[in-house]
Amino acid sequence: MRTFDLAPLYRATVGFDQVADLMDRVLTDNVGQQTYPPYNIEKTADDGWRISIAAAGFSDDELSIEQRENALFVSAKKAAEDQHRTYLHRGIATRAFERRFHLADHVRVTGASHVDGMLNIDLVREVPEALKPRRIAIAKGETVEATAVETANA
Repeated sequence: MRTFDLAPLYRATVGFDQVADLMDRVLTDNVGQQTYPPYNIEKTADDGWRISIAAAGFSDDELSIEQRENALFVSAKKAAEDQHRTYLHRGIATRAFERRFHLADHVRVTGASHVDGMLNIDLVREVPEALKPRRIAIAKGETVEATAVETANA
């Protein structure tokens, strides 16, 4: 049950829309939350991750990975079924799916592989040089402002 109203947050902040949207998504009670296919998210480095999705029964041509803005879309659609097969038991789920992962700023896909029924997607955070912290050198000696203050006080 949702008990928080985020409307005041939207009215009182500028530029924090992503944080409010994230909180709204987390606090929303999704009863029909998707559980197929199962997946793992692992940390591979300080700024690297891997998403592993169990995609048994799908070929490389039937899988699709797309990155749009801060979202990663993984989908699969099975090609036409072979009508000549008669199954006595069908326990391998090969139904179509679409998974969406929200990515942080500056996270991008570096590669993907499909091995032994596992779809592995590698991600890395690449912060642009302009946004990285930089050290500012401090000049030694007197500055113009300090000299002007001393002269005014004398």
